[in-house]
Amino acid sequence: MIDSDRLSGLLADHWGLVDVRVEVHNGGMNSATWWVDHDGRRDVAKHTPGWNRDKFVGGLTVASHVQRAGIPAGAPILTTSGRLAAETADGPVALLQHVPGAEPPDDESGLRAIGETLGRVHVAVRDIRVAGAEQFHWVDPNAAHLDHAPGWVKPGITKALAMLDALDPPSLTWGMLHTDPAPEAFLVDPATGDVGLIDWAVAMSGPLLYDLASAVMYVGGKVAAQSLLAAYVRTGALGEDEIERGLDVFHRFRWAVQADYFAGRIATRDMTGIEDVRGNEMGILAAREFLAD
Repeated sequence: MIDSDRLSGLLADHWGLVDVRVEVHNGGMNSATWWVDHDGRRDVAKHTPGWNRDKFVGGLTVASHVQRAGIPAGAPILTTSGRLAAETADGPVALLQHVPGAEPPDDESGLRAIGETLGRVHVAVRDIRVAGAEQFHWVDPNAAHLDHAPGWVKPGITKALAMLDALDPPSLTWGMLHTDPAPEAFLVDPATGDVGLIDWAVAMSGPLLYDLASAVMYVGGKVAAQSLLAAYVRTGALGEDEIERGLDVFHRFRWAVQADYFAGRIATRDMTGIEDVRGNEMGILAAREFLAD
């Protein structure tokens, strides 16, 4: 990853910003971010490794669409040459619009905010097309890293995929997915009450139920998510019949995605975004309740 001094030079070279204050924000699983203060405003710089370039730039494209629909999304600020990101030998760097606010409260009002915002986003992205977008889904039950995972992981993933196939995903409502709408990706502006959705990491076309199931997973499951689901339904993004038909299957598949992801990180000893190996181990163990028979 690049350091703050290197970032300052990139901001000058590619965005024409010469009097900036750069402060480390945090690092995600696949990225590093900084606060960038300049000219009385704050933006966010984000850097991702070169191997993640196409996903990263695709996500920036989707964020731009969402922001144009009136939903704060941390859209990219174009470089002086009109690009979404600056290319470096260490991977692309983007300058993103800062979305002010904090995670929704851990109560019914917060659940409603998440459901309504995700629904509004889905309405906005149902019909957009992004060149080179990835297609749902990406989980391979024969992937080598699963051979080294706990014994319940591969059978659990295989069963989740069989249930997903039986649902016939092409028959569902598709659009551009966020892919990871965790509560911390939603930000409530205390000044306006507006709710944004940030961290657009990829351009992926898939069933909107995947995002909805992800949001439900993060807040504790379908029973805990009733206010979220009701708020989502009110936006008209998906009909209640489609949700009833597929949510449970997608919820199980979402846990399969989690198990697959952390199995891959464990196999490659990937420690990005965590302090020690327990972070990866806890990530895969969390899925056991939903996958192991």
